[in-house]
Amino acid sequence: MRTRILFALMALCISSMWAADRIIPPNIKTGLWEMTETHTMSGMPAMPSIPPEALARMTPEQRAQMEERMKSAMGGPKTTTRKYCVTKEKLEKDMVFGENRPECTRTVISSSSTMTEVKVHCQEKDVTSDGTFKFEALSSDSVKGTMRMVTNSHGHDMNIGFDFLSKYLGPVCGDVK
Repeated sequence: MRTRILFALMALCISSMWAADRIIPPNIKTGLWEMTETHTMSGMPAMPSIPPEALARMTPEQRAQMEERMKSAMGGPKTTTRKYCVTKEKLEKDMVFGENRPECTRTVISSSSTMTEVKVHCQEKDVTSDGTFKFEALSSDSVKGTMRMVTNSHGHDMNIGFDFLSKYLGPVCGDVK
């Protein structure tokens, strides 16, 4: 469950970077990259998948047990590694990390070929997210970045942290998109 929430929020937040103002493309190589990501979450997400009337029928013990399971699913920091393909088209269209999201707006604080900082605001139904994304091209084959977001869903705040370090693997992506 934690993984699904995390990836959904990451996709929403990261892809929102490219929703409005044009960002100067980073000076990085095209081809296959490997990203090591460390995700952290704190705060209790709302339970939107459970109707309020079902929650009201639960005994205090059942509700406490469910909340405890959700808390344990949140756990501590999780690190994952994945590969992705950077193409010239993705760089030119500001799409290295995601798609345009109409429910998100961004304010570019600064952008150059080596560093970008963006403030993000997303509003989708009863979920609001606000935060910042920083991206630094350490060299043409090494990138690091951070994202810090606060998401409010049904009156509950959840803090999301995302740190990554990416390294260039080579010019051919193979089957990796």
